[in-house]
Amino acid sequence: MIDGVILKPLRVIPDERGHLMEILRRDDPFFTAFGQVYLTTTYPGVVKAWHCHARQDDHVCCIRGVIKLVLYDDRPDSPTLGALQELFIGESQPLLVRIPNGVWHGWKGVGTEEAFIINCPSEPYEYAHPDELRRPWDDPAIPYDWSLKMG
Repeated sequence: MIDGVILKPLRVIPDERGHLMEILRRDDPFFTAFGQVYLTTTYPGVVKAWHCHARQDDHVCCIRGVIKLVLYDDRPDSPTLGALQELFIGESQPLLVRIPNGVWHGWKGVGTEEAFIINCPSEPYEYAHPDELRRPWDDPAIPYDWSLKMG
């Protein structure tokens, strides 16, 4: 696992009315600050990558569908420098993933339906000065192949 990445298994509490799933609480031991909450979607087969942040931590949860979330650590002082981490998260694997600043990340929609992803970053988005670095999804500096792995 990449240093600083935290996985929080999410508990789904069903009853006859529906279900409840807590995602992030301010008393979670890894919680630092609240910036904002947003929802993004990804169509099946679409890759949204790569990006990272200098200051903010992301807290990502897929609440509908499934995504393949990939993390890459190229922080020079990290004990996991050069590490890749691949996670499948969504309805069948409800997880909150804390992604520390400086870790490159992206995801691919997998399965047959649009995936709905909630992110609760530790900082609000600054329109004039976004805390976001970007690389192309197929950047050779990140040793990852997004294609389907058969076997």
